[in-house]
Amino acid sequence: MNKNEVPAWVLSLELDEIEFIKKFILSSGSLKELAKGYNVSYPTVRIRVDRIIQKIELNSKAENEPFIAYIKQMAIEDRISIDDAKKIIDKYRQERSNT
Repeated sequence: MNKNEVPAWVLSLELDEIEFIKKFILSSGSLKELAKGYNVSYPTVRIRVDRIIQKIELNSKAENEPFIAYIKQMAIEDRISIDDAKKIIDKYRQERSNT
């Protein structure tokens, strides 16, 4: 596979996230096994999986609005709350539809 054929969602992942996904697959998808390998609790692993899922979903969508993608990314990174992100996006869409 050429680099230009790699999906954008894969390119959006950090190296440690790719390694985490590799370990997840090698552990047959067992979060319990993964938690043991990282020496952390199951909920800690679950949170990391959820964040990676959110990141993949965000980058899988063909989002034509960079501002919305930016706000979503800020929420994924816990720089703003999910509720605040939704309010900002709703207000942005409302303002755009009024113009």
